[in-house]
Amino acid sequence: MNHASLNHQRSFVLQPMQHWLESIEIRNPWMARSLCKLIPARCPFERKITLFNHTVLYIPPLCKLNPFYDQLVELRFKSLTYLADQCGEDITLYC
Repeated sequence: MNHASLNHQRSFVLQPMQHWLESIEIRNPWMARSLCKLIPARCPFERKITLFNHTVLYIPPLCKLNPFYDQLVELRFKSLTYLADQCGEDITLYC
């Protein structure tokens, strides 16, 4: 299998979950608060592990490894917007 067909297969498998995440509507404060606490505000760590000035191991930002990262960020944004606009809450706690 070539690289293009592997990407197509992966895309085909992941798309239903991506669409489902995108379609979630935030309708209650408990859910919105939970999502804001669960989904990090920033992309988790990137690390270089060096030994004697040579990089031994490189760990990329974890968001680049997560195929649902964009949808999760959007879901967190929807939650923050709901809390601020619909509930009138101060969302600085989640930022």
